[in-house]
Amino acid sequence: MRLNKNESINLINDSDLLKLGKMADDIRRHKFSNITTFIIDRNINYTNICQNECDFCAFFRRKNQKSAYLLSHDEIIEKVHEAVEAGATQVMIQGGLNPELGLDYYETMLRLIKKQFNITIHSFTATEIQYFASREGISILETLKRLKAAGLDSLPGGGAEILVDEVRKKISPKKISSYDWLNVMKVAHDIGMKSTATMVIGFGETMEQRIEHMEKIRNLQDETGGFRAFIMWSFQPGNTKLGGEKVSSWDYMKTLALSRIYLDNIEHIQGSWVTQGERIGQLTLGFGADDLGSIMLEENVVRAAGTAYEMSIQKMVDLIKNTGNIPAQRDTEYNILKTF
Repeated sequence: MRLNKNESINLINDSDLLKLGKMADDIRRHKFSNITTFIIDRNINYTNICQNECDFCAFFRRKNQKSAYLLSHDEIIEKVHEAVEAGATQVMIQGGLNPELGLDYYETMLRLIKKQFNITIHSFTATEIQYFASREGISILETLKRLKAAGLDSLPGGGAEILVDEVRKKISPKKISSYDWLNVMKVAHDIGMKSTATMVIGFGETMEQRIEHMEKIRNLQDETGGFRAFIMWSFQPGNTKLGGEKVSSWDYMKTLALSRIYLDNIEHIQGSWVTQGERIGQLTLGFGADDLGSIMLEENVVRAAGTAYEMSIQKMVDLIKNTGNIPAQRDTEYNILKTF
């Protein structure tokens, strides 16, 4: 029986953490038994110059700042080469909204990568896609078709934060609206390009607003079936204009468990060791998560906010085995490549 928004509010208010966790874990076990997956990839941030200047972001820089940068295609190719040598099957390329870059910069980048490497390019957030289209004066559809033809395989879910415009106007007034984010994803799904969906908690939003976010994701998934996974992490306030306190691990775990129960049409739920640390990341496997994301050979955005956890293949394997689950390396499409 599918939960509605009111039932979800009642469930999270009336249930303790362990009860919610048990409900979510039962669903996870029914779907995946004791298999827990991870991927080897590299996050490549091609520029930190961004005109959105979001209050919650510690990564962006203005063009004239000393620490502003733009990677050349040669530098990006070298990073991809290093990732492939380390066993990566995916690269996630994301950056700021740099007004000096036209669509040809991205098309050339994609073609160069695909020409030299057999690797999945899971890259560019909905925010970036809409910006590329606007700057180029073309539609979202044409933008995505051109990027797909150049080598783009799928879209990450970044830029969603909380898909409630009341929240978005407070934390990132220059960023795309909830409708625009969902529209980019819909257009991508309509041309056969899969994506992930994300949520970032800890901006002072209510639980009702978190559930409204999940509802919008679930509704689009009913329509397109294009989301491969749902990934939730927590806002890291260090070095940001917005500031504030991190949400508790308790709050994170309750919301994660609810996402497994509520998002009944999304197959994979990912736990975040990147923002929560490896011990809480490990606990997510008892609260609905079937995937622990990436070894992450490079990560810059969360690190810029003062949060940095390290992970290796052996550490990931041990972490999963110690929960009684079987570790499995996957690809972007969640095909199992190797079990440990």
